[in-house]
Amino acid sequence: MSLRSPLGQAKGLGSAKEGLHHWWAQRVTAVALIPLTIWFAFKVAILSMGDYQTVLDCIGSPWSAALIVSLIFAAFYHAALGMQVIYEDYVGHKGARIAAIMGTNLLMFLFGAAAIIAVVRIALGG
Repeated sequence: MSLRSPLGQAKGLGSAKEGLHHWWAQRVTAVALIPLTIWFAFKVAILSMGDYQTVLDCIGSPWSAALIVSLIFAAFYHAALGMQVIYEDYVGHKGARIAAIMGTNLLMFLFGAAAIIAVVRIALGG
């Protein structure tokens, strides 16, 4: 006795076994974003009382720059993964779904790269 439906047996389709990595990546980035976001909110609150040079010095320190870059990477990657799930669940036309996923991934990459480059330039004094 099989638990598969007659249509599933006829088509011979089963699990693509592709979703576990996506699921884990989304959970790992979500967990990483918790302390990074708390740290960043704390830094912003403290630096809001400082002058421009104080903010540049803080962002320019290696630890702060590394944490900000980690926050940017995790946030944009997490957003891209989340949008892909939304497109896969709610966009019916396959071509539109693929175009939306590719467009979103491209935009997330470009915005993330621009943000990381900005932090690196500040950190390196450029």
